[in-house]
Parts: sequence; structure tokens; C-alpha cells
Amino acid sequence: RSGGRLRGRSKMAAGTFAFGKARVRASQLFFASERGLTVALVNLKPVMRGHVLVVPRRRVRRHAELRDDELVDLYRSVQLVSARLEAHYGAKALTIAVQDGEAAGQTVPHVHVHVIPRGGALRAHDFANNDDIYKALDADRAPRTEDDMAAEARELRDALGAHVPWARAALRRVL
Repeated sequence: RSGGRLRGRSKMAAGTFAFGKARVRASQLFFASERGLTVALVNLKPVMRGHVLVVPRRRVRRHAELRDDELVDLYRSVQLVSARLEAHYGAKALTIAVQDGEAAGQTVPHVHVHVIPRGGALRAHDFANNDDIYKALDADRAPRTEDDMAAEARELRDALGAHVPWARAALRRVL
């Protein structure tokens, strides 16, 4: 152990996950990869329903700093989480976005992938002009309550657990 890291991964302390400089409560996590290198969490300030973040456990600021095993694990996790979100929300498409560095709009200095279900059953809440979603990502939005985020994470844990046999055990291992 050294510098807040345990074997190269963000240390889970007192039921929290280190996301940049912030501490995210374990109740807001809904997925961990089978290898334990990646987690997914609900978004404090979503641009629309179902907007989540997929995050490598090891804290790195930029995409290029990820090791090969982390990069593969991250994007396999994005693929799996995306498919389950799309089915769960009845969406017809997804916006998958990475803001890599402060100049690109990254506000948390920890690599993360935004996954946002779009269209289909969510069409009434979607953006009329598709590119407005990028403006919304950069806009200041009101944070949600801890209870709202925990409820959404529970819903998504159940949705993933029903289709990914190892998902619940993997999440328990990283917590």
C-alpha cells in the first residue's frame, strides 16, 4: 500500500470509491468488471435519464496513461454496460463520450466514459438537436441527491445482475 493505492487501483475506503479528488459512495456503483479494473457509477449531474460513467479503478488523468489491460477492460465494460442500459431504458441508440483533458471539457481529473442512452422510450426527454448534448455535457447542472443516485444504482445493479451472471460477485469484490 502506498499513496492511497492498493496494487495500482484506487483504494476503497469506508465504502467509497476515489473518482479524481472526489469520494463516490459505494451505493452509487452498479457495476464492476470481472477483472476488477473498471467500475460504473451513476452520474451526479446527468444530462438525461440513464447517463452513467464507466471508470477505470486506477486514477489516471488522461486516456493515454491507461495500461493495455485497463484500456481493454474499460472498453469491454463500456460495451457491456451500454448494451444493458439500452435494453433497460428501451433506447434505440447511445452517446458514448470521453472528454480527455481539461481543454476538452473534462471536469474530473480521472479518465471516464459517459454512456447516455438515447431515443426510443427516452425520445420525449432527448435533445431535439442531437449536438446539443455536447453543450449539455459542458453546462453546469444541479446535482442529484444521494438517495436518488442510490435508487438508480440499485435499479441498474438489478438490471445488470439479471443478465450478467458474474456482475454481483464482481461488484462485491471491489467494494
